[in-house]
Amino acid sequence: QVQLVETGGGLVQPGDSLRLSCTASGRSSIFPTMGWYRQAPGKEREFVAVARWSGGNIYYADSVKGRFTFSRGNPRNMVYLQMDNLKPEDTAIYYCAATTRTLIFSTIRQAGEYELWGQGTQVTVSS
Repeated sequence: QVQLVETGGGLVQPGDSLRLSCTASGRSSIFPTMGWYRQAPGKEREFVAVARWSGGNIYYADSVKGRFTFSRGNPRNMVYLQMDNLKPEDTAIYYCAATTRTLIFSTIRQAGEYELWGQGTQVTVSS
């Protein structure tokens, strides 16, 4: 059984940095398309960053562009979300997501296209 496990969340001050990690374990733990989503209290889950590794395509939400970096590690079953210059509005539970499919541009940001999710890690940005 494949699982995604996120780590790295915490409480930080505005302007600080955090790096979230997501490890895929189990059979077939390397996925062609993966993403990071977040959900703040009282809000719907929203897209943060997604990647289609085969083409090296990475897409970011406008709200995090230039501040967050989505990357894949070595071994390739680990991915990271480097978050710099954090803002209070970044406070949310962050989820790692994966799919066995290579998603196309028109659907890659849609949460419903990902069949595997982690349990989430809390990120709180507060002074």
